[in-house]
Amino acid sequence: MIKLKIKSGDIVRVIAGDHKGSEGKVLRVLRDKNKAIVEGVNMVSKHTKPSATNPQGGIVKKEAAIHISNIQLVDTKTNETTKVAYKIEGDKKVRVSKKTNQVL
Repeated sequence: MIKLKIKSGDIVRVIAGDHKGSEGKVLRVLRDKNKAIVEGVNMVSKHTKPSATNPQGGIVKKEAAIHISNIQLVDTKTNETTKVAYKIEGDKKVRVSKKTNQVL
């Protein structure tokens, strides 16, 4: 399993595929599949059966997973995409932007 440099809560931009250019917050990271679910990106229609919580049933729009290689972290200070490096500051290991060398 490869080391993923994206965590849930990060702001990312899609760099390849049908949704290229769109941004969103990472809701969940699926480590075993190397995918992430990004808010408002890669929306699919899911047909739901009637149940106690949803007695009507119908079609629900929800986010589908997108591969990690197709998204890149956005540096919130510069609003540009950046690669991620790790540095040890004191006793902590922190993520650092490779473009600006600032802690993310």
